[in-house]
Amino acid sequence: MTSQTISHPAQIERRAELLAVADDVAVRAVAELCLQRLGEPVIITPPESGIVMMQVREPVVRERFHLGEVVVTRADVELGGHRGWSMRQGTDRVATLAAAICDAAARGGGESASQVEQLCAETARNIERHEADLAASLQPTVVEFEELD
Repeated sequence: MTSQTISHPAQIERRAELLAVADDVAVRAVAELCLQRLGEPVIITPPESGIVMMQVREPVVRERFHLGEVVVTRADVELGGHRGWSMRQGTDRVATLAAAICDAAARGGGESASQVEQLCAETARNIERHEADLAASLQPTVVEFEELD
């Protein structure tokens, strides 16, 4: 990964997606390293939990529909002059704050950004591995019909 500031909207969105599902211990560790380099963050919106409507895409026709409500926690910080944001499923306020810190650090570039991007790359590989394992575990369904005389 590169240590330059990532500012393309698709890259920012992908980073937010990956930080939202990154391992909570790993995201906390990277945030701690960012804080050691960049100092204390200004907390704009402290971690707060709420409910959002989860929307999913149906795989055949690819139409979106509302699956139901899920509990999420969000936070907004400023670190090193850059704003960071995160929303993670569940009520883990520390991991959500850590993800927001990582987002701000990534926006600032430098060595901290490289560590955040490495965390995101590792998270993406874990997701791919999990999906491959899931696909391999699924057995094809064979339906045999019997004709009646």
